[in-house]
Amino acid sequence: MIVVVGESLLDIVPEGSHDAEHVGGGPLNIAVGLARLDQSALLITQVGHDARADAVLEHLRANEVEVVASPTHSGRTNTARATVNANGEAHYEFDLEWTLPHQELPRCDVLHVGSLGTALEPGRASVMDLVDQAWGRDVVISFDPHLRPQFMESAEQAWRDIETIGERATLIKMSAEDVALVHPGADYGDIARTLLTGERTELVVITDGAKGATAYTQGVETHCPAPKVDVVDTVGAGDSFMSAMLAILMEQGALTAYGAGLPTSTEGLNQVIAGAAAAAAITCSRAGANPPRLKDLPKRWPA
Repeated sequence: MIVVVGESLLDIVPEGSHDAEHVGGGPLNIAVGLARLDQSALLITQVGHDARADAVLEHLRANEVEVVASPTHSGRTNTARATVNANGEAHYEFDLEWTLPHQELPRCDVLHVGSLGTALEPGRASVMDLVDQAWGRDVVISFDPHLRPQFMESAEQAWRDIETIGERATLIKMSAEDVALVHPGADYGDIARTLLTGERTELVVITDGAKGATAYTQGVETHCPAPKVDVVDTVGAGDSFMSAMLAILMEQGALTAYGAGLPTSTEGLNQVIAGAAAAAAITCSRAGANPPRLKDLPKRWPA
């Protein structure tokens, strides 16, 4: 089982003369993406005591995601008001609380953390405690920082936070946007090689939208172009990439315990990131964060 921890919320998106609300949040999207790819997933999150909470929990139930949901102090479920530009790229204004109390890590193969859950206090402390628990049990830790500039104290502090979690993570995914926020103009390979000095870090993947993704291990670097697709919007594309990558590695038996062995060959790494890119492309072809199911992917996926 993969445990995902982080925020869930309602995306508020203008549609014609009214606003539409869609269940979202990076960690929630990843948990849903995993479940749709037939992986057992549990989401540790927060919701309020309102109709929006009911929508979140129903969405998780409908997608067969287990959930541990703590109440927000305010009683409101978090929201993100989205605007989508001409290129289909979304930008958000958040009304968000992250006060996750202490949690006991369930038995699992992987703990995935990232997004606002690893950025906002006081809930960040509970996420870091889960990371400590996973580390102590030799559970694989996966990390996707998914930075939001409005919640960054500074670029320097954000990078220190990434390094703190990254040194314990086996798998790290960053986007080109993440890199630009913490080290503008930096070479992706330099960023990846720095992160690969983590004690247990075996794989770093940097995604760059339509330009594709690059995987880095000790001694191997390989790039996969993004599939051509008619983009409706990019909402949830990075989350789909992350969930598909985890699903592929789970199917390969590479994440059952620390040291199980992630692929290290160019061919093996290309299969992982190409499969993840195929899932992300399908999400880009749909409105909102709507990750694919196995039946939506090529029969031989991820080959």
